[in-house]
Amino acid sequence: MRMPRLRPDRITPDDAETIALQALGFLADDPQRVSRFLSLTGTDPGQLRAEAKNRDFQVATLDYMLSDESLLLAFCQEAGIDPIAIGPAHALLSGQS
Repeated sequence: MRMPRLRPDRITPDDAETIALQALGFLADDPQRVSRFLSLTGTDPGQLRAEAKNRDFQVATLDYMLSDESLLLAFCQEAGIDPIAIGPAHALLSGQS
């Protein structure tokens, strides 16, 4: 599901959670991407669904996306999200906003 273009200054907590879940779905769609992510987060593939609703895990997902510009841009292009929106989404989820 593609999100409508979001203005970074108008992202709600629900939008931020949706972005994080979409990013996780993007990672899960590719065995190599998800394998590296799981390895770095120490998460077991069987835990992925349960962890998806965890706010800290959502923050970790966006941290991971923000750490790799090419991955971030590929995700944003596929999801129809302005890359500039990821930072504010991360800030909202991590309580920095």
